[in-house]
Amino acid sequence: ASHIRVRLDDAVFVAHNARFDYGFLKNEFRRIGDAFSADVLCTVRLSRRLYPQFSRHGLDQLRERHQLTSDGRHRALGDARAAWQFISVAHAEHGADAMAAAVKSLLKMPSLPPQLAVGVLDDLPEGPGVYTFYGVNDLPIYIGKSVNLRDRIRSHFSSDHRSANDLRLSSEITRIEVEETAGELGALLREIALIKSRMPLRNHRLRRNAEACFVRLRDLNALPEFPLVDEIDFSDDDAREGLFGPISSRARAKDLLSSYAAEHELCWHVVRAKPGNGACFGRQLKRCRGYCVGQESIVQHNLRLVEALAERKLPAWPWTGRIAVREVAEAGSVDDEGARASRVALHVFDRWCLVGTASSDAELSELRAAPAAPFDADIFKLLWRYLQDAPDSVVKL
Repeated sequence: ASHIRVRLDDAVFVAHNARFDYGFLKNEFRRIGDAFSADVLCTVRLSRRLYPQFSRHGLDQLRERHQLTSDGRHRALGDARAAWQFISVAHAEHGADAMAAAVKSLLKMPSLPPQLAVGVLDDLPEGPGVYTFYGVNDLPIYIGKSVNLRDRIRSHFSSDHRSANDLRLSSEITRIEVEETAGELGALLREIALIKSRMPLRNHRLRRNAEACFVRLRDLNALPEFPLVDEIDFSDDDAREGLFGPISSRARAKDLLSSYAAEHELCWHVVRAKPGNGACFGRQLKRCRGYCVGQESIVQHNLRLVEALAERKLPAWPWTGRIAVREVAEAGSVDDEGARASRVALHVFDRWCLVGTASSDAELSELRAAPAAPFDADIFKLLWRYLQDAPDSVVKL
């Protein structure tokens, strides 16, 4: 390990299908409790970039196409020499500038702004987690998440790939902070929590929206209501009945119902929650069955409204109590007995609300009885999607 470390430190890791070889090397270092990371250049991707007129870029095709002469096909040293010969040929055919541009693009080589400390990107972890960019007065200006913190953070400073937002961030960042998680769900949950508590300047999508609401229709004999999320007690089974949403605001909810009105012949007075006298606008266009003029009952009307909203019905909580979603990620260290350490997280939920995250049995025991956080539309949507993809990760409490 020490011999290989000397050879590879501060070098670019180059191979054909490089992630395959790089993964083996990282795992071997991890097995002895060491962390290894490097800039990785794949000669398959380099060939595609420099020779787009060809459809196949396997090492056999490169040997034939570029008359590579190395022996020992399918042997480690022979294939490594073939990859090196390909780079040499490509350099000669395309020139130093084109070669450098292709490599820089593939590596997404970062260009650090002068206000950041040298080496700040060198030891970034390659696993999942969240990161925070700080600006003047050490205030958070941007919070993000990724399944590979190293690649994601470095991409912000890749001059060839930088977005307008990245360019602004690059001029403002004075410090970077990272927090590793056990998996993607943990990173997403942590990102939501940090953005809503710290309100960073450059994040907008996940900021808490106090106007989020539902359409509520528990009684077919009544008009629909538009309660705000904060007005609903999600610990009460009855309160969760007849909810459709969540929707970003009452205005958006009424617009949504209006969009359903023509297809389902709904009354505009009902869907816009503006009771009026006489025929609604939809009735005048012959797109309302006439609730507003007494030609159908509210029950008949609401049956079609429920049909229109069916896809947005808040799902029933599938369990009788709380659950935990388990995530495990290997850490780059070993414990006192020489075994590989793991980062474990148990995300506890109750009726679509997050209770908290535990990393030990003691913390999990506390969360069994802890109160759940208020309903959060972003967490609900995240958990719903996640459970469709990874139902086996659920642990019943």
